[in-house]
Formats: sequence, structure tokens, C-alpha cells
Amino acid sequence: MLKNQTIAVVGAGHMAGALIGGMVRAKLVPAKSIIATRRNQEALAELQKKWGVRIATDNRKAITAADIVILAVKPQMAKKVLEELSGHVKNDQLVISVMAGVTTAAINTALRVDCPVVRAMPNTPCLVDAGATAIAAGAHAGEKDLARAEAVFRAVGLVVTLPESTLDAVTGLSGSGPAYIYMVIEAMIDGGVKMGLPRAIATQLAAQTVYGAAKLVLEAGKHPAILKDEVTTPGGTTINAIHVLESRGLRSVLIDAIVASTDRSRELSKLFAE
Repeated sequence: MLKNQTIAVVGAGHMAGALIGGMVRAKLVPAKSIIATRRNQEALAELQKKWGVRIATDNRKAITAADIVILAVKPQMAKKVLEELSGHVKNDQLVISVMAGVTTAAINTALRVDCPVVRAMPNTPCLVDAGATAIAAGAHAGEKDLARAEAVFRAVGLVVTLPESTLDAVTGLSGSGPAYIYMVIEAMIDGGVKMGLPRAIATQLAAQTVYGAAKLVLEAGKHPAILKDEVTTPGGTTINAIHVLESRGLRSVLIDAIVASTDRSRELSKLFAE
């Protein structure tokens, strides 16, 4: 689908680097068909050395011959970069945005062109090809545009298609979610250390436990509550632990965290629109 496409990646930081690596490894496009831009020339040189892509510091020149433009700059840089590219994006170029809190309508308005825009919310496990990404089509994007965007993110993990109105909730759940799980893993490690395990071993056991539990949820096709019950024997160790977690409000705290992150994403969208 993308083999004959040229892709410009504007703002080639960690997330964009993960996407570039995923596309090259999956052979979606030849490395030379990708041109990456960034202000940091040393980081660009490293990206070129690692993946063999073309590099540039001029965003306007980089997008000139691109079929797909991936906007991966930080939200606080969004207005400046969109102003820079305004009038230079053509209406047949697909723009894929991973800029948090910036709507497809705002992108079309800022670029002054009715090009197809697909908005994406990936997460950092894309760096190890285990990402979770939601994509949403803007007003001028069709099925073929969504399919091309899906191919990009499928190279680094799971992809789902949703209405754009849900992407703030996706930000709260899977976008910010890795941070919640890192805190859980860290706490499990400390618990193991407190009970006498070497920290290195506790780290391996905690991380593998979270990985294995997540893999089982995805592959077993069972509700997490059923999987939980299968571990919980009457009068056993797990039910004692569950009692403590429930009494301390683990589920309520996680739900509240997702709500708080979603609300902040909505606030950022409003701030950009002002």
C-alpha cells in the first residue's frame, strides 16, 4: 500500500523515530523514501545512520514531494510548525498528526488547505513495536487515507479506528496509560524487595508478570475479571491481596486518573483553538 509513497516526518523525536523504525523494519517503504526533519542535527544524523533515511532541517522543503506528511512535533510547537507549513501543503497530500490536543479541523484551518488529515494517538511502547494507537479521520479523509495511516501504525503495534471525539479519552487511557503501569511495576518491585527479593530479580518478575497478564487478556478472549478469578483460590494468598487493593481503592484511583488525563487533553484542545 505504501511502497511507492514518499513520507515526510516533521519533528523526528522519540515517537517519530519509533514510527520510522517500524516502517523500515516492516518494509512498508524503502528507507530512502522517508525524509525526517528536526532542529537537532546530531539527532538527525543518528537517525540517518540507524535507519538510512534522508534528513533535512527545512520543513517546507521536506514536504514538497511527499505523499504523506507525518506531523510529530510537541503540542507546544504545533502552532509555529503549522504556520510555517501553511500554504505549502497540497490538497492531495495526506497529513497524519500525532500532536496531542490538536484537532483535524484546526490542522486544516491552520494549513489553509482541505487536505485529508488523520489524527492519531499512539503511546510510547511503539518504541518496542508494542504500541496501542487510535486513529480518527478528519472531514476530508476517506477510507484509503485511513488505510494508509493504519499501515503506518500497525508496523509498531495495535491500531483501532474511532471517531475523533473519543481521542481525548484514548489519551487518558492508552496514551498516558504506560505511566500508570510503570508505577504499578515499580510498586511491585519495591514490594518484592521489602519481602527479601534482590531488586534485579524483582524487576524481572514484576515486568514479566505485567507483560504475561496483558498478553493473556489479549489472547485468551476472556474478561479480565474471569482471569482474575482463575488466579484466586478460596482462602488463598491472592484473595487476601485483592481485599487490600479493593479496600485501598485501586480501581477507583485508576479510573480517576484516566478521567483526569482525559480532562487535561480536552483543556489542551481548547487552548490550541484560542
